[in-house]
Amino acid sequence: MRPCLVVYARRIGGQSNRLGLTVTAKVGKAHTRNLVRRRLREIYRLHEDGMRPGYDLVVVARTRAATAAYRRLEAEFLSASKELGAAL
Repeated sequence: MRPCLVVYARRIGGQSNRLGLTVTAKVGKAHTRNLVRRRLREIYRLHEDGMRPGYDLVVVARTRAATAAYRRLEAEFLSASKELGAAL
């Protein structure tokens, strides 16, 4: 179980991936939620080449994501993606 985020993946076929981010008000105020969203988008952008094409990915940020370091969010995203088969 990952304390900072949950990743859902669904195979859709095709040549590209789609990313959905969910950061609820439980995570914090607007500036905190936006920071978490920016971090998650950047993590995906940097690792997009290592992802298998044809997946819908939904990342749900938990409350601990607000205080988590960037590297921790990155590690959790990558390990969850690999477990789901969305990452190489």
